[in-house]
Parts: sequence; C-alpha cells; structure tokens
Amino acid sequence: MMLVLDIAFGHLRKRKRQTVVSVLGVALGVGFFIAIAAMMQGFQQYFVKKIIDVSPHIVMKDEYRSAPQQPVERLYGDGAVSLAGVKPRNEPRGIKDGQATTAELARLPGVAAAPSLQGQIFLRYGSRDVSATLIGIEPERERRVTNIEGDLIAGRLDDLYTVANGIILGEGLADKVGARRGDTLSVVSPAGVALKMKVVGVLRSGITTVDNFIAYALLKKAQVLQDRPNVVNQIRLHLADVETAQDLARRIEARFGYRTEAWQETNQNVLGIFVIQNGIMYSTTGAILVVAAFGIFNIISTVVLEKTRDIAILKSIGLEERDIQAVFLLEGLLIGVLGAMLGWGAGFGLTELLGTVRFEIEGFVKSQGFYLSYSPTHYLIAAGVAVAAATFAAYLPARKAARLDPIAILRGAA
Repeated sequence: MMLVLDIAFGHLRKRKRQTVVSVLGVALGVGFFIAIAAMMQGFQQYFVKKIIDVSPHIVMKDEYRSAPQQPVERLYGDGAVSLAGVKPRNEPRGIKDGQATTAELARLPGVAAAPSLQGQIFLRYGSRDVSATLIGIEPERERRVTNIEGDLIAGRLDDLYTVANGIILGEGLADKVGARRGDTLSVVSPAGVALKMKVVGVLRSGITTVDNFIAYALLKKAQVLQDRPNVVNQIRLHLADVETAQDLARRIEARFGYRTEAWQETNQNVLGIFVIQNGIMYSTTGAILVVAAFGIFNIISTVVLEKTRDIAILKSIGLEERDIQAVFLLEGLLIGVLGAMLGWGAGFGLTELLGTVRFEIEGFVKSQGFYLSYSPTHYLIAAGVAVAAATFAAYLPARKAARLDPIAILRGAA
C-alpha cells in the first residue's frame, strides 16, 4: 500500500501545475457551495422563524374551502341534471359560536387559541387618509398566539385596556399616516361607523405586510367599528410543535367545516420559491465541481498515456490490476481531499465576507444585509460531493490503466 501511495504522490508532484489547477477547481466549487448555501438557507431560516414568531401557526377563517353542494347535486350526483338560477344565501359572515369554538380549541394539548375580527378601515390624520386592516384582539389571549408584545417599539399591549379607544399601528403604517404614540386619529369603517382612536403603541415585526398595513385594537372596539357585535371571523392558534400544524389544521377543518390554514399553506408560494432557490444553488455549484472533475479526468488520462511503459514494468514485477487501478484512483482521491480542505477555508472566508455586506432592502421582509447560516452540514455535503466527483473522474482512466497488457507494451517499446 505504501508503494501505491508513493507512486500516486510522485505522479502528482511531477505535474505540479496541472495538479494545482485541479485542486483549485475543486476548492472553488466547495467554497462557493458553502457560501451560497449559508446565504440561501440563512434567509430561509430567518423567514420561517419570522413567520412562526409573528404570525399564528394555524388560522381558522369564516369561509369554506368549497361552495356547499345543492340538494339536487347531492341527490343525483353525476346524473344528467342541470341547475340554473341558484341565488346564494345572504348569510351574515362570522364563525358561529366563535368564543365557544375558541375555548374548545384551546383545550387541545399544546395549543393556545385567540379569537379576532379582521376588517378594513380608513385612518385619517390631518389631511392624510390611509387604508389599513384592523385586527380586533383580546390582548391576554393574543400574547399567547403571536409575538406582538415583543415587537412593540413604543407603548405596551395592555395600554389597549387602559386607554379608551386605543389602537396600535405597524411602524410603516404609522409613517404613512404621519402619527406617533399619543396622537388621536379618526378611524372610519366601510360600515360607516367612525371613532376617534388614540395611538397607544407602534410595532416593528420585520415583515413588510404587517408593518405597513396592519393595526390592532380591542376585539370589542373592532366589532363596534365593523358594526358586527359579538362576531369573530378568525381564530388564531399557536402550537407547541409547529411541525404538526398541517395535520392539526386538517383535523380542525374536518371537525368544524371552516377553512383552516396552517402556516405552510398560507406561505406556500414563498416556500415554493425556496425550493427553486435550492435547485439553482445545487445546480450552479454542481456545475463548478463537474468542470473540476473534467480537469482531473484529463490529468489522470494524460498520466496513464505517459506512464504506459512504467505500468507494464510494475505489472511485470508483480503488481496486480487492482494495485494499478488503486494508484490512479488515489490520485483523484488526493486531489478531491486537498481541494475540499482548501474549499472549507475559502467557503468560511466567503461567508464571513458576505456577513460584512450591508444594504437596505424592503420586500416581504425587511433586511439590512445577508442572513447567514453556519452549518457543519454544508461543509460535509460539499466535501463529500467534491471527493466523490474527483474519485469518479479518476475511475475511467484508472480502469483503462489496470487493463493494459504489459507484454504488448514492452514488445512495442522494444
């Protein structure tokens, strides 16, 4: 084995320039994979954490996933029956027995539940009119469901109790209307109800749609504004284990009939984009490693061509086919291992460099730079793929070298 290893090292030392280029190719692939994975997964983890912290894990809404079947459709099924001119019932919206349903859901193990009423409003302050979404909440229950209290940058959640007609605004919404804590706004609902409301708090969640368009008030005040007394149109749930959200949402919907969405369903469009991002990341960095593998293949193929006589001599003194094959496989393996180790350093350096970049961007979430994820898994995956690609690239020329006929080579040389 020591002889095989010594021969492999000798071949690589003989062709220093090509060896260095191949090692650097592998190192670049590994380094870019680590840096891009840290950037992509860092943002994805930050986004999911924000969604889980700021939003409820499950939301029951006062709507149905599909329109209720008409009696004739239930009776005849797929029969040749046509029903026309059906007028839908003008039923009042809202979850029936909302408070009782909330109490029943709150009794489930590992579940906290809070009722709310969500509706559109207009905020008027001076000459500014801004539309917003008002969510009526019960602070004692809401603080168990969302992180609204931790996101407040001015005021306290309990101020909704102590101040008559108090309202909490998202930071972006407060900037648009030009109001600050302590200011009094005119709030008008589509139902025609108007109230003077005092800003008792401002929140910054980091999610643009929340900060720019959402306001909070007591549930009773929201019901007065919307002219919907004792009505609840959403029940928001927080789970001890967020991974069970989809299964629990399906069971709740089957039990009560109302459309019930887990956080994965609510954000499925963005989560789908993450899958595309990961595909782009793996294909891009994989292409770099494939190019590096071609370089390794060329080097070892050239060595085999140049060393055919040496191979014949080695076979004539007793080395077997598997020993010859091991020589060239070891060369590919050594290049892969050296490249992976250098790539680890390059990847860490690139990740640190990305961490120093600062910029202001406001999309679905607000960001002042790259969110990075430092994970040993990235290093292990990158090294494993690099070593596997390098070894595979060396396999074909190694197999060819092992099958050379020493007698034919020596006769040709003579």
